[in-house]
Amino acid sequence: MASSSSDNTVQPAAAEEAQSTKIVIAGGFGVGKTTLVASISEIAPVNTDVWMTAASTAVDPLDPGLDKATTTIGMDFGRITLPDGLRLFLFGTPGQPRFWPLWDDMCRGALGALVLVDTLKLEKSFAAVNYFDLESDVPFVVAVNRFHGRLTHSLDEVRAALALHPEVPVTSVDARDRSSVQDALILVLQHAINRLRATDLAMPMSK
Repeated sequence: MASSSSDNTVQPAAAEEAQSTKIVIAGGFGVGKTTLVASISEIAPVNTDVWMTAASTAVDPLDPGLDKATTTIGMDFGRITLPDGLRLFLFGTPGQPRFWPLWDDMCRGALGALVLVDTLKLEKSFAAVNYFDLESDVPFVVAVNRFHGRLTHSLDEVRAALALHPEVPVTSVDARDRSSVQDALILVLQHAINRLRATDLAMPMSK
């Protein structure tokens, strides 16, 4: 017997909802968040970039060593569907300190976070790492952006410099390369799922 029309309309919607999740892309100013979201998004990425000018140096200092002419003042947004059908909604945070109060809202409901760091300006990453380490319960992975395709410090050196807990995964990523970004996002998913399983096992069974 054919299924009823109500089954045909309700079940696909429920399945679609179950196959979507939210991932936050965080990090300091100029570490490559906007580039990462744009490189992997299957839709035209949404961003709130504005041009940086000399008039804005009081709030967003121009870095002569950084090839960057725009800055994100709200968020970046993209979407990617993984080969297994899971759809990831990517939310990139603004990196400037004055926008950090927005992070709580952006992280609400997120399964995990990818924290990008630049080893040449590691001090810009401390605030982002501290946020997820001390103020948020969102599981996170630290990813060293391979600017110019190379690492300037080993992952063990980065872990030590950021004083990361042993359970926090550290990887490298080329924010311009779709395949590299996908691997990093899959690591975030794996870490978040492992954290959820560990939490479930640690919970006492109800009588």
